[in-house]
Amino acid sequence: MQECDAMAEPKTKRTKASVAAFIADVENEQRRKDAKALDKIFRAATGQKPAMWGPSIVGYGIYESNTGEWPRVAFSPRKANLVLYVMAGAKEAVPLLKKLGKHKTSGGCLYLNKLADVDEAVLAQVISVAWAQMNAKYPA
Repeated sequence: MQECDAMAEPKTKRTKASVAAFIADVENEQRRKDAKALDKIFRAATGQKPAMWGPSIVGYGIYESNTGEWPRVAFSPRKANLVLYVMAGAKEAVPLLKKLGKHKTSGGCLYLNKLADVDEAVLAQVISVAWAQMNAKYPA
């Protein structure tokens, strides 16, 4: 998940770091508020508590791929934008993305400038679809 378009040997590993502390330390106030809101949306959509993956990715669930362990869905409040790892290019997500609001996609990532740019209910559906797809592809 380090790079959205490539699934090489994971450099990003699950850590024991505190998600709450990570979010509280996000420098930009709006980005911090958006990260808190995203955490609530992801928790509701997945029914999972998050874990930190590397220093900056908040992940939900876990699966084993041929390249190692990864979160099933995740987000990262980066300086340039909010990055959501939700298989945004999946055909099931396309109709939802048309209703989402201002965003960009690349590979499996969804990029948002700020949460206010999108319909949060539609975003929750996008996350739920990605969660269901990952559960179908990688049964527990």
